[in-house]
Amino acid sequence: MAEPAMVDRGIQSLIAATNHLKSSLEKSKAIGLALERTSPRFDEIEQRLPSLEAAVRPIRADREALVAVGGHINRAVGPAAAVLKVLDAVHGLEKSLLSDPKNDLSGYLAVLKRLEEALRFLGENCGLAIQWLEDIVEYLEDHSVADEKYLSNLKKSLKGLREFQQEKARLDGGLRDAALDKLENEFRRLLKDNSVPLPMAPPLGEQACIAPPQLPVTVIHKLQAVLGRLRANNRLEMCVSIYVEVRSSNVRASLQALDLDYLDISVTEFNDVQSIEGYISQWGNHLEFAVKHLFEAEFKLCGDVFERFGSNVWLDCFSKIAAQAGMLAFLQFGKTVTDSKKDPIKLLKLLDIFTSLNKLRGDFNRLFGGAACVEIQSFTRDIIKKLIDGAAEIFWELLVQVEIQKQIQPPSDGGVPRLVSFVTDYCNKLVGDKYKSTLSQVLLIQKSWRSERFQENQLTVEILRIIKMIEQNMEAWMKAYPDQTLAHFFGMNNHYHLYKSLKGTRIGDQLGDSWLKEHDQYKEYYATVFLRDTWGKLPTHLSREGLILFSGGHATARDLVKKRLKSFNDAFDEMYKKQSTWVVPEKDLRERVCQQIVQAVVPVYRSYMQNYGPLVEKDASSSKYVRYTVVALEKILSSLYIPRPMRYGSFKGTPPSEKLRNDVDLRRTTSAVV
Repeated sequence: MAEPAMVDRGIQSLIAATNHLKSSLEKSKAIGLALERTSPRFDEIEQRLPSLEAAVRPIRADREALVAVGGHINRAVGPAAAVLKVLDAVHGLEKSLLSDPKNDLSGYLAVLKRLEEALRFLGENCGLAIQWLEDIVEYLEDHSVADEKYLSNLKKSLKGLREFQQEKARLDGGLRDAALDKLENEFRRLLKDNSVPLPMAPPLGEQACIAPPQLPVTVIHKLQAVLGRLRANNRLEMCVSIYVEVRSSNVRASLQALDLDYLDISVTEFNDVQSIEGYISQWGNHLEFAVKHLFEAEFKLCGDVFERFGSNVWLDCFSKIAAQAGMLAFLQFGKTVTDSKKDPIKLLKLLDIFTSLNKLRGDFNRLFGGAACVEIQSFTRDIIKKLIDGAAEIFWELLVQVEIQKQIQPPSDGGVPRLVSFVTDYCNKLVGDKYKSTLSQVLLIQKSWRSERFQENQLTVEILRIIKMIEQNMEAWMKAYPDQTLAHFFGMNNHYHLYKSLKGTRIGDQLGDSWLKEHDQYKEYYATVFLRDTWGKLPTHLSREGLILFSGGHATARDLVKKRLKSFNDAFDEMYKKQSTWVVPEKDLRERVCQQIVQAVVPVYRSYMQNYGPLVEKDASSSKYVRYTVVALEKILSSLYIPRPMRYGSFKGTPPSEKLRNDVDLRRTTSAVV
């Protein structure tokens, strides 16, 4: 009985163990499933353990270190908070500064000034705040108060802040540059909207003294206000460039009305100074107007606008305007003339240019005398030197040039050589009111450069030497004529030209009345000899010797009349043909000579025709002997020596005898002589 009981108890124990094992397995299985479900959370906990460890590390740090770190943090928070506050204020200015300054310029400038002050604060305090933060990191690292990874991140962030702080322009995100660009544009707009070219109607006269209108005072004040802000931000140079661009363009627009294309002419584009003589006169007027009115106005305006920034700034600004607006082009034209081919006419033009520049010397010194206008000064000095050297060289060579002309042949028409008329007129101009003082000044300067002395009367002495050389040339030319009649005709013309062109002039006064009277007497002498040896001989062909009007020898008388008329006609035609190309340039002398010829010939011819014309009137061959009516003869003689193209008018190209034979009824000789 005991064994069954024991077996039963064993079975019960086994069943209980089995059930327990089974229950344990199920629990294990449940725990396994639970563990499987919670595995990701363990991974997360495992990952967070380092940070948790770092977080609790301060708790493990030294108590004194933990207490001290609070003070470091408090010291850094103040500057950092102030910087953040200012940055917020900067962002608050963005809308105003990105608007158009035109709408409220003063308000815009005030906002920009606030931005500058904010950026100045940031520039001064950002570094301080970063330095405090760097001190905290250093303290945490030294006292192991923070995790190394945490400290590494802090260091990286602070390095970025330090680099950002060093690039000051990025503190405002480029807002200040954008605002300054807008101010530059407003500066340009103010200038362009208020810069109006001066309306002009050439040609200029003395009344053209209207300076271009200045900018309104309110505009100048606005420009100065804008300049102040831009200069504070190192943009003054850009403002000067804008100002120069706008104002020089305005001056050029004003000058366009003057038609200054001639300023671009080069030396190769003209043959001599005479071909551009008209331009030289215009140049003087245009230069005076440009300097006294346009550049004078710009000089004053530059001073008004830039006066607060020092004389160097506005003088430099003006010099650039003058150069870009065309001042150098004016000077280049003057230089072109000095570089042109040398001839006597050029002397007068060089003196004209010198006079124009000398007249403006005070203006040049005042407007262009500063260091900023060194290019204009250099150009002007170069031109003045070329003008003086060129003019003096031409003048001192005049005597030699006149003497050389002695070798040329005298004019075939017996008139006044171009050299004589040119030199007398030329010398009168050189000692006239317009040129004498200028030429004397030029010669004085040129002599002083050579350390030579210039006598006060040296100019007059040289001019008189030139006139006397003309006298010598005239004597040589008279001797060069193979025909003495033409030589006398030439002498009459040229002695009278000297007398007439120099009487009542400064040269004539210096030469004296006796000199002038001598040439007048020479003129009379050569005129008398010329008339005696030429036209004065014609009446001898109309001799009355052997003619008996009231006898029975009409046939004999008629033959003598025919013979003597034919002789007269042949002599007249030959003399006319010979002298038809001769000229007397001076009208009063020409009329007087022609009158003397008419008086010597026509009365004799008229009387002869009245007395003996009827003897040949009814002859079938009368036209062979009576070629001219008295009227026709007088007309021919009165029209002698007229310089071309005036000679003869409609008779041009046709011999007078032929023309008159076609126009006049020669058979009506008796009635025609009246």
